Amino acid sequence: MTSHPAHHHDNGTTTPWLRAAAGARLLGASGAPAPTIFEEMTALAQAHGALNLGQGFPDDEPPQTLREIAAAGIAAGANQYAPGSGILPLREAIAAHQERFYGLTLSPATDVVVTTGATEAIAATLLAFCTPGSNVVVLEPFYDSYGAIARLAGAELHPVPLHAPDFQPRLEDLEAAVDENTAVIIVNDPHNPTGTRFTEATRRALVAAAQRSGAVLLADEVYEHLVFEGEHRPLATVAGAFERTVTVSSGGKTFSATGWKIGWATGPSDLISAVRTVKQFLSYSSGPAYQPAIAEGLGLPESFFRERAASLAARASLLGDGLESTGATVFRPQAGYFVVADLAPLGIADATALARRLPEALGVVGIPVGVFATPPHEDQYSSMLRLAHCKREDVIVQATQRLRDGLPALAPQAQDSQR
Repeated sequence: MTSHPAHHHDNGTTTPWLRAAAGARLLGASGAPAPTIFEEMTALAQAHGALNLGQGFPDDEPPQTLREIAAAGIAAGANQYAPGSGILPLREAIAAHQERFYGLTLSPATDVVVTTGATEAIAATLLAFCTPGSNVVVLEPFYDSYGAIARLAGAELHPVPLHAPDFQPRLEDLEAAVDENTAVIIVNDPHNPTGTRFTEATRRALVAAAQRSGAVLLADEVYEHLVFEGEHRPLATVAGAFERTVTVSSGGKTFSATGWKIGWATGPSDLISAVRTVKQFLSYSSGPAYQPAIAEGLGLPESFFRERAASLAARASLLGDGLESTGATVFRPQAGYFVVADLAPLGIADATALARRLPEALGVVGIPVGVFATPPHEDQYSSMLRLAHCKREDVIVQATQRLRDGLPALAPQAQDSQR
Protein backbone atom coordinates (compact mmCIF):
# COMPACT_ATOMS: atom_id res chain seq x y z
CA MET A 1 0.00 0.00 0.00
CA THR A 2 1.30 3.46 -0.85
CA SER A 3 2.11 5.55 2.20
CA HIS A 4 0.73 9.05 2.46
CA PRO A 5 2.26 11.79 4.58
CA ALA A 6 -0.08 12.64 7.41
CA HIS A 7 -0.24 16.39 6.97
CA HIS A 8 0.19 17.06 3.33
CA HIS A 9 -2.15 19.60 1.79
CA ASP A 10 -3.85 17.66 -0.94
CA ASN A 11 -6.62 19.96 -2.20
CA GLY A 12 -8.98 17.01 -2.04
CA THR A 13 -6.93 14.65 -4.22
CA THR A 14 -6.01 12.10 -1.53
CA THR A 15 -8.38 9.20 -0.83
CA PRO A 16 -11.12 10.58 1.49
CA TRP A 17 -10.57 8.06 4.27
CA LEU A 18 -6.88 8.99 4.40
CA ARG A 19 -7.82 12.67 4.61
CA ALA A 20 -10.15 11.85 7.51
CA ALA A 21 -7.46 9.80 9.24
CA ALA A 22 -4.93 12.60 8.78
CA GLY A 23 -7.41 15.16 10.12
CA ALA A 24 -7.85 13.08 13.28
CA ARG A 25 -4.08 12.49 13.52
CA LEU A 26 -4.45 8.74 13.01
CA LEU A 27 -1.62 8.35 10.51
CA GLY A 28 1.80 7.37 11.76
CA ALA A 29 5.09 8.63 10.31
CA SER A 30 4.86 5.97 7.57
CA GLY A 31 1.40 7.15 6.54
CA ALA A 32 -0.23 3.93 7.80
CA PRO A 33 -3.31 4.20 10.06
CA ALA A 34 -2.83 3.77 13.80
CA PRO A 35 -5.41 3.30 16.56
CA THR A 36 -6.68 6.41 18.35
CA ILE A 37 -5.12 7.30 21.66
CA PHE A 38 -8.49 6.46 23.25
CA GLU A 39 -8.41 2.90 21.88
CA GLU A 40 -4.79 2.54 22.95
CA MET A 41 -5.44 3.80 26.49
CA THR A 42 -8.59 1.71 26.91
CA ALA A 43 -6.68 -1.42 25.87
CA LEU A 44 -3.92 -0.58 28.38
CA ALA A 45 -6.54 0.04 31.09
CA GLN A 46 -8.04 -3.40 30.45
CA ALA A 47 -4.67 -5.13 30.21
CA HIS A 48 -3.49 -3.74 33.56
CA GLY A 49 -6.80 -3.40 35.43
CA ALA A 50 -6.15 0.35 35.67
CA LEU A 51 -8.56 3.05 36.84
CA ASN A 52 -9.75 4.62 33.57
CA LEU A 53 -9.83 8.41 33.88
CA GLY A 54 -9.14 8.60 30.16
CA GLN A 55 -12.42 8.35 28.26
CA GLY A 56 -15.24 10.71 29.10
CA PHE A 57 -18.00 8.29 29.96
CA PRO A 58 -19.66 8.69 33.37
CA ASP A 59 -19.97 6.14 36.13
CA ASP A 60 -23.49 7.49 36.78
CA GLU A 61 -26.59 5.96 35.16
CA PRO A 62 -29.43 7.90 33.52
CA PRO A 63 -32.34 8.85 35.82
CA GLN A 64 -34.50 5.83 36.59
CA THR A 65 -37.62 7.39 35.02
CA LEU A 66 -35.80 7.82 31.72
CA ARG A 67 -34.53 4.22 31.75
CA GLU A 68 -38.08 2.99 32.40
CA ILE A 69 -39.45 4.99 29.46
CA ALA A 70 -36.78 3.55 27.13
CA ALA A 71 -37.35 -0.01 28.35
CA ALA A 72 -41.13 0.34 28.06
CA GLY A 73 -40.69 1.67 24.53
CA ILE A 74 -38.71 -1.36 23.44
CA ALA A 75 -41.25 -3.70 25.06
CA ALA A 76 -44.12 -1.86 23.36
CA GLY A 77 -42.59 -2.09 19.89
CA ALA A 78 -40.62 1.17 19.38
CA ASN A 79 -37.99 -0.78 17.46
CA GLN A 80 -38.35 0.39 13.87
CA TYR A 81 -37.19 3.59 12.15
CA ALA A 82 -38.02 6.84 13.86
CA PRO A 83 -38.85 9.76 11.53
CA GLY A 84 -35.70 11.10 9.89
CA SER A 85 -35.97 14.44 11.68
CA GLY A 86 -36.75 12.80 15.03
CA ILE A 87 -40.08 12.12 16.71
CA LEU A 88 -42.20 15.25 17.07
CA PRO A 89 -42.42 15.06 20.91
CA LEU A 90 -38.61 15.19 21.13
CA ARG A 91 -38.33 18.06 18.64
CA GLU A 92 -40.99 19.90 20.66
CA ALA A 93 -39.10 19.17 23.89
CA ILE A 94 -35.83 20.48 22.38
CA ALA A 95 -37.54 23.67 21.22
CA ALA A 96 -39.21 24.11 24.63
CA HIS A 97 -35.84 23.55 26.32
CA GLN A 98 -34.15 26.27 24.25
CA GLU A 99 -36.98 28.69 25.08
CA ARG A 100 -37.07 27.78 28.78
CA PHE A 101 -33.35 28.03 29.47
CA TYR A 102 -32.14 30.56 26.90
CA GLY A 103 -35.10 32.50 25.51
CA LEU A 104 -34.51 31.14 21.99
CA THR A 105 -37.73 30.62 20.02
CA LEU A 106 -37.60 27.74 17.54
CA SER A 107 -40.10 25.92 15.34
CA PRO A 108 -40.04 22.15 16.09
CA ALA A 109 -41.03 21.58 12.45
CA THR A 110 -38.23 23.52 10.73
CA ASP A 111 -35.56 24.60 13.25
CA VAL A 112 -34.74 21.27 14.99
CA VAL A 113 -33.31 17.99 13.72
CA VAL A 114 -32.55 14.94 15.90
CA THR A 115 -29.26 13.19 15.17
CA THR A 116 -27.34 10.07 16.19
CA GLY A 117 -25.49 11.83 18.96
CA ALA A 118 -23.84 15.24 18.74
CA THR A 119 -21.05 13.68 16.67
CA GLU A 120 -23.42 13.08 13.74
CA ALA A 121 -24.81 16.60 14.03
CA ILE A 122 -21.24 17.94 13.81
CA ALA A 123 -20.46 15.70 10.84
CA ALA A 124 -23.66 16.62 8.98
CA THR A 125 -23.01 20.34 9.52
CA LEU A 126 -19.42 20.20 8.26
CA LEU A 127 -20.37 18.04 5.27
CA ALA A 128 -23.25 20.42 4.48
CA PHE A 129 -21.19 23.60 4.38
CA CYS A 130 -17.55 22.72 3.58
CA THR A 131 -16.27 22.61 0.02
CA PRO A 132 -12.88 21.42 -1.28
CA GLY A 133 -10.47 24.30 -0.77
CA SER A 134 -12.48 25.92 1.99
CA ASN A 135 -11.20 26.03 5.54
CA VAL A 136 -12.56 25.29 8.99
CA VAL A 137 -11.42 27.37 11.96
CA VAL A 138 -11.10 25.39 15.21
CA LEU A 139 -10.11 26.47 18.70
CA GLU A 140 -7.25 24.21 19.69
CA PRO A 141 -6.95 21.73 21.44
CA PHE A 142 -10.09 20.20 19.94
CA TYR A 143 -12.29 17.08 19.75
CA ASP A 144 -10.78 14.81 17.10
CA SER A 145 -13.93 14.38 15.01
CA TYR A 146 -13.74 18.05 13.95
CA GLY A 147 -10.50 17.46 12.10
CA ALA A 148 -11.57 14.12 10.64
CA ILE A 149 -14.81 15.39 9.11
CA ALA A 150 -13.42 18.73 7.94
CA ARG A 151 -10.69 16.92 6.03
CA LEU A 152 -13.16 14.30 4.77
CA ALA A 153 -15.11 17.19 3.26
CA GLY A 154 -11.95 18.43 1.53
CA ALA A 155 -11.49 21.44 3.80
CA GLU A 156 -8.30 22.46 5.58
CA LEU A 157 -8.04 23.15 9.31
CA HIS A 158 -7.07 26.61 10.52
CA PRO A 159 -6.38 26.01 14.23
CA VAL A 160 -6.36 28.89 16.70
CA PRO A 161 -4.50 27.91 19.89
CA LEU A 162 -5.95 28.47 23.36
CA HIS A 163 -3.44 29.68 25.92
CA ALA A 164 -3.05 28.55 29.53
CA PRO A 165 -4.01 29.28 32.22
CA ASP A 166 -7.44 30.58 31.11
CA PHE A 167 -7.46 28.91 27.66
CA GLN A 168 -8.80 31.86 25.69
CA PRO A 169 -7.67 32.53 22.09
CA ARG A 170 -5.66 35.61 21.17
CA LEU A 171 -7.94 37.74 19.05
CA GLU A 172 -5.14 38.53 16.59
CA ASP A 173 -4.72 34.77 16.00
CA LEU A 174 -8.44 34.51 15.29
CA GLU A 175 -8.25 37.43 12.86
CA ALA A 176 -5.39 35.74 11.03
CA ALA A 177 -7.13 32.34 10.82
CA VAL A 178 -10.42 33.57 9.32
CA ASP A 179 -10.50 34.59 5.66
CA GLU A 180 -12.86 34.64 2.67
CA ASN A 181 -12.42 30.85 2.28
CA THR A 182 -13.60 30.09 5.83
CA ALA A 183 -16.71 27.90 5.56
CA VAL A 184 -17.26 27.03 9.24
CA ILE A 185 -15.96 28.29 12.59
CA ILE A 186 -16.33 25.62 15.29
CA VAL A 187 -16.88 26.87 18.84
CA ASN A 188 -16.95 24.20 21.56
CA ASP A 189 -18.21 26.00 24.67
CA PRO A 190 -18.02 24.70 27.41
CA HIS A 191 -14.76 23.39 26.01
CA ASN A 192 -13.33 19.88 25.85
CA PRO A 193 -10.59 19.13 26.89
CA THR A 194 -9.78 22.28 28.91
CA GLY A 195 -13.09 22.85 30.73
CA THR A 196 -12.96 26.56 29.93
CA ARG A 197 -15.84 28.85 29.02
CA PHE A 198 -15.22 31.64 26.55
CA THR A 199 -15.41 35.27 27.60
CA GLU A 200 -17.94 37.69 26.12
CA ALA A 201 -15.11 39.43 24.26
CA THR A 202 -14.05 36.12 22.68
CA ARG A 203 -17.64 35.21 21.79
CA ARG A 204 -18.28 38.59 20.16
CA ALA A 205 -15.01 38.32 18.23
CA LEU A 206 -16.01 34.86 16.93
CA VAL A 207 -19.38 36.16 15.74
CA ALA A 208 -17.78 39.21 14.12
CA ALA A 209 -15.29 36.96 12.32
CA ALA A 210 -18.12 34.80 10.99
CA GLN A 211 -20.06 37.86 9.82
CA ARG A 212 -16.98 39.25 8.09
CA SER A 213 -16.16 36.00 6.26
CA GLY A 214 -19.70 34.72 5.67
CA ALA A 215 -18.89 31.55 7.65
CA VAL A 216 -21.36 29.31 9.47
CA LEU A 217 -20.84 29.08 13.23
CA LEU A 218 -20.98 25.51 14.55
CA ALA A 219 -21.62 25.77 18.32
CA ASP A 220 -20.87 22.45 20.04
CA GLU A 221 -22.57 22.86 23.42
CA VAL A 222 -22.87 19.28 24.71
CA TYR A 223 -21.67 20.35 28.19
CA GLU A 224 -24.31 23.11 28.43
CA HIS A 225 -25.83 21.77 31.68
CA LEU A 226 -22.51 20.86 33.29
CA VAL A 227 -21.47 24.44 34.15
CA PHE A 228 -20.12 24.81 37.68
CA GLU A 229 -20.79 28.52 38.33
CA GLY A 230 -23.32 30.80 36.68
CA GLU A 231 -25.37 29.84 33.63
CA HIS A 232 -24.47 28.60 30.16
CA ARG A 233 -24.93 31.20 27.43
CA PRO A 234 -25.44 29.77 23.94
CA LEU A 235 -23.36 31.36 21.21
CA ALA A 236 -26.61 31.84 19.28
CA THR A 237 -27.71 34.45 21.86
CA VAL A 238 -24.84 36.83 20.96
CA ALA A 239 -26.04 39.75 18.82
CA GLY A 240 -25.89 38.84 15.12
CA ALA A 241 -25.14 35.17 15.75
CA PHE A 242 -28.44 33.30 15.50
CA GLU A 243 -28.98 33.56 11.75
CA ARG A 244 -25.60 31.94 11.03
CA THR A 245 -25.33 29.46 13.93
CA VAL A 246 -26.00 25.71 14.06
CA THR A 247 -26.19 24.81 17.75
CA VAL A 248 -25.42 21.18 18.60
CA SER A 249 -26.09 19.31 21.84
CA SER A 250 -27.13 15.87 23.05
CA GLY A 251 -28.63 13.92 25.91
CA GLY A 252 -25.47 11.88 26.46
CA LYS A 253 -23.57 14.14 28.86
CA THR A 254 -26.57 15.81 30.52
CA PHE A 255 -28.36 12.56 31.39
CA SER A 256 -25.34 10.20 31.71
CA ALA A 257 -26.59 8.30 28.66
CA THR A 258 -23.64 8.46 26.28
CA GLY A 259 -24.53 5.12 24.66
CA TRP A 260 -28.05 6.21 23.70
CA LYS A 261 -26.64 8.51 21.01
CA ILE A 262 -29.50 11.00 20.91
CA GLY A 263 -28.27 14.40 19.77
CA TRP A 264 -29.71 17.38 17.93
CA ALA A 265 -28.98 20.48 15.92
CA THR A 266 -31.02 23.68 16.20
CA GLY A 267 -30.94 26.99 14.37
CA PRO A 268 -32.55 28.96 11.54
CA SER A 269 -34.59 26.86 9.13
CA ASP A 270 -32.28 27.34 6.11
CA LEU A 271 -29.24 26.00 7.98
CA ILE A 272 -31.16 23.16 9.63
CA SER A 273 -32.64 22.15 6.28
CA ALA A 274 -29.11 21.76 4.93
CA VAL A 275 -28.00 19.74 7.97
CA ARG A 276 -31.11 17.54 7.78
CA THR A 277 -30.52 16.88 4.07
CA VAL A 278 -27.04 15.48 4.78
CA LYS A 279 -27.97 13.75 8.04
CA GLN A 280 -30.71 11.63 6.43
CA PHE A 281 -28.05 9.93 4.28
CA LEU A 282 -25.75 9.21 7.21
CA SER A 283 -27.84 7.31 9.77
CA TYR A 284 -31.34 8.31 8.57
CA SER A 285 -32.64 7.88 12.15
CA SER A 286 -31.87 6.15 15.42
CA GLY A 287 -33.02 5.34 18.93
CA PRO A 288 -36.84 5.28 18.64
CA ALA A 289 -37.19 4.02 22.22
CA TYR A 290 -34.62 6.48 23.58
CA GLN A 291 -36.10 9.58 21.97
CA PRO A 292 -39.20 9.75 24.24
CA ALA A 293 -36.92 9.23 27.26
CA ILE A 294 -34.70 12.17 26.31
CA ALA A 295 -37.82 14.27 25.61
CA GLU A 296 -38.94 13.54 29.19
CA GLY A 297 -35.46 14.38 30.49
CA LEU A 298 -35.40 17.80 28.85
CA GLY A 299 -38.55 18.67 30.78
CA LEU A 300 -37.18 17.67 34.19
CA PRO A 301 -37.30 20.36 36.91
CA GLU A 302 -34.40 22.78 37.12
CA SER A 303 -33.32 21.14 40.38
CA PHE A 304 -32.20 18.08 38.39
CA PHE A 305 -29.89 20.13 36.19
CA ARG A 306 -28.52 22.10 39.15
CA GLU A 307 -27.80 18.95 41.18
CA ARG A 308 -26.13 17.23 38.23
CA ALA A 309 -23.77 20.19 37.72
CA ALA A 310 -23.09 20.50 41.47
CA SER A 311 -22.20 16.81 41.73
CA LEU A 312 -19.71 17.07 38.88
CA ALA A 313 -18.28 20.31 40.28
CA ALA A 314 -17.60 18.58 43.59
CA ARG A 315 -15.82 15.70 41.84
CA ALA A 316 -13.82 18.14 39.69
CA SER A 317 -12.69 19.85 42.87
CA LEU A 318 -11.77 16.52 44.46
CA LEU A 319 -9.71 15.48 41.44
CA GLY A 320 -8.11 18.92 41.17
CA ASP A 321 -7.09 18.88 44.84
CA GLY A 322 -5.63 15.40 44.45
CA LEU A 323 -3.65 16.37 41.35
CA GLU A 324 -2.34 19.53 43.01
CA SER A 325 -1.04 17.41 45.88
CA THR A 326 1.28 15.66 43.39
CA GLY A 327 2.98 18.96 42.61
CA ALA A 328 1.34 19.38 39.20
CA THR A 329 -0.19 22.68 38.10
CA VAL A 330 -3.95 22.19 37.83
CA PHE A 331 -6.19 24.28 35.56
CA ARG A 332 -9.52 24.20 37.38
CA PRO A 333 -12.35 23.55 34.91
CA GLN A 334 -15.42 25.78 34.72
CA ALA A 335 -17.58 23.02 33.24
CA GLY A 336 -17.63 19.57 31.70
CA TYR A 337 -16.08 16.19 32.45
CA PHE A 338 -12.32 16.85 32.58
CA VAL A 339 -9.48 18.34 34.62
CA VAL A 340 -6.21 19.30 32.90
CA ALA A 341 -2.95 19.07 34.86
CA ASP A 342 0.42 20.40 33.70
CA LEU A 343 3.15 17.98 34.77
CA ALA A 344 6.02 20.33 33.89
CA PRO A 345 6.60 21.30 37.58
CA LEU A 346 7.39 17.62 38.18
CA GLY A 347 9.99 17.68 35.42
CA ILE A 348 7.71 15.71 33.07
CA ALA A 349 7.74 17.35 29.64
CA ASP A 350 6.19 14.51 27.59
CA ALA A 351 2.72 13.67 28.87
CA THR A 352 2.12 11.27 25.95
CA ALA A 353 5.05 9.08 26.94
CA LEU A 354 3.94 9.26 30.56
CA ALA A 355 0.32 8.35 29.68
CA ARG A 356 1.57 5.17 27.98
CA ARG A 357 3.46 4.16 31.16
CA LEU A 358 0.84 5.10 33.76
CA PRO A 359 -1.57 2.14 33.34
CA GLU A 360 1.13 -0.43 34.12
CA ALA A 361 3.26 1.68 36.49
CA LEU A 362 0.51 3.26 38.62
CA GLY A 363 -2.77 1.68 37.48
CA VAL A 364 -4.23 4.99 36.23
CA VAL A 365 -5.26 6.09 32.72
CA GLY A 366 -5.23 9.69 31.44
CA ILE A 367 -5.16 11.26 27.98
CA PRO A 368 -2.34 13.60 26.89
CA VAL A 369 -3.71 16.99 25.82
CA GLY A 370 -1.19 17.20 22.97
CA VAL A 371 -3.19 14.64 20.95
CA PHE A 372 -5.99 17.23 20.67
CA ALA A 373 -3.66 19.71 18.93
CA THR A 374 -2.04 19.97 15.48
CA PRO A 375 1.75 19.62 15.18
CA PRO A 376 2.54 23.35 14.90
CA HIS A 377 0.99 24.02 18.33
CA GLU A 378 1.40 20.64 20.03
CA ASP A 379 4.39 21.78 22.10
CA GLN A 380 2.17 24.22 24.02
CA TYR A 381 0.29 21.26 25.51
CA SER A 382 2.93 18.51 25.52
CA SER A 383 3.31 18.39 29.33
CA MET A 384 -0.46 18.43 30.01
CA LEU A 385 -2.62 15.43 30.94
CA ARG A 386 -6.43 15.29 30.81
CA LEU A 387 -8.24 13.24 33.45
CA ALA A 388 -11.98 12.59 33.65
CA HIS A 389 -13.77 13.50 36.88
CA CYS A 390 -17.15 12.04 35.78
CA LYS A 391 -16.30 8.95 37.84
CA ARG A 392 -17.29 7.73 41.30
CA GLU A 393 -15.69 9.59 44.19
CA ASP A 394 -13.94 6.47 45.46
CA VAL A 395 -12.37 5.96 42.02
CA ILE A 396 -11.12 9.58 41.97
CA VAL A 397 -9.71 9.27 45.51
CA GLN A 398 -7.93 6.02 44.67
CA ALA A 399 -6.55 7.37 41.37
CA THR A 400 -5.17 10.55 42.92
CA GLN A 401 -3.63 8.57 45.78
CA ARG A 402 -1.81 6.39 43.24
CA LEU A 403 -0.61 9.46 41.35
CA ARG A 404 0.51 11.24 44.52
CA ASP A 405 2.47 8.20 45.68
CA GLY A 406 3.94 7.23 42.33
CA LEU A 407 4.29 10.24 40.00
CA PRO A 408 7.45 11.69 41.59
CA ALA A 409 9.30 8.41 40.90
CA LEU A 410 8.34 8.64 37.19
CA ALA A 411 9.81 12.12 36.78
CA PRO A 412 13.06 12.19 34.75
CA GLN A 413 15.19 13.54 37.59
CA ALA A 414 14.02 10.71 39.88
CA GLN A 415 14.93 8.14 37.26
CA ASP A 416 18.32 9.79 36.68
CA SER A 417 19.10 9.64 40.40
CA GLN A 418 18.22 5.93 40.46
CA ARG A 419 20.65 5.03 37.69
